[in-house]
Amino acid sequence: MAKNSGFRDAPFARDSHNQQISPADPDAAIRQAAFAHVKRLTDASGVLTANQLRDGFEYQGRRIPLINPQRGIFKPKQMTFLLSIKTVFPRPGRKVWYDDQRLVHQQIYAGDEGVDYAFMGTDPQAADNRWLRDAMLNGIPVIYFLGVAPGVYQALAPTFITDWDAHSLKARLAFGDVTQFNTVFPEATTERRYALRLVKQRLHQATFREAVIQAYNGRCALSGLPEPLLLDAAHIIADKDERFGQPVIPNGLPLSKIHHAAFDAHLIGIDPNYKIHVSPKLLSLNDGPTLESLKSLQGKQLRLPARKQDFPDKERLEQRFRLFQAAA
Repeated sequence: MAKNSGFRDAPFARDSHNQQISPADPDAAIRQAAFAHVKRLTDASGVLTANQLRDGFEYQGRRIPLINPQRGIFKPKQMTFLLSIKTVFPRPGRKVWYDDQRLVHQQIYAGDEGVDYAFMGTDPQAADNRWLRDAMLNGIPVIYFLGVAPGVYQALAPTFITDWDAHSLKARLAFGDVTQFNTVFPEATTERRYALRLVKQRLHQATFREAVIQAYNGRCALSGLPEPLLLDAAHIIADKDERFGQPVIPNGLPLSKIHHAAFDAHLIGIDPNYKIHVSPKLLSLNDGPTLESLKSLQGKQLRLPARKQDFPDKERLEQRFRLFQAAA
């Protein structure tokens, strides 16, 4: 497997936004439109649903898909080169067809520059797998839709195929700056390592949020608000705490934006018996329906998830509740 094959032999031109585009990429304008569309969706909601991916994007009056729902490697018929790859997050009890479905999250957290991506099937010369090779040889940036929950994806772009191995039936991926959704290949090792750190941060946030919100059936644990787009996954103990701050469901609560802010400001507390407490500071105020809805939580019970193993950890709640009491 040749390291970074194709990149050193294919110098990049610059577009009007000073972003790199391979001179061998006739799809550059369509690719930029796809990147821009996915960035808008990501900026709006953080993660993308399978339905949003199937809807695709509009380019010059035509609807172009972002993915093939049945396959992980996708090249639209309008394009010469690969546009996207994806890895699904298996539903509980479903068969895991490819190793990367199980291992890619672990590789990202444990890695320092890149991750593996499994070929489709066992024939390296199949069309899908040749698209991976062609993208590598021509320095083509693609979108990686990485599953973070069943039917939910984190969009990572730009992603580059840096190696292609017919023997192991795997490609190697490296990431660019996923906060910008540009098309710039990170030439330096330090750039690739920094890009992977950004991916780790996004993956951490997305997987924790989706796991917590799904555990509570998409409702705020305080108010019962049933709109996941308006919910955050609040840490009971901050993730900087090495002992208790892990991104696990028992350390999380799905809270609406205002309830999350009140919880972080210690204006709302939850004791180890799942009883809600409102700060005397709020209880003493009188200023409209929003404040009254917060005050009405005093003495109520937290809405709990369906599975007992997902209940908020009582030791974490006790530690957090002491902070609430100290701030009262």
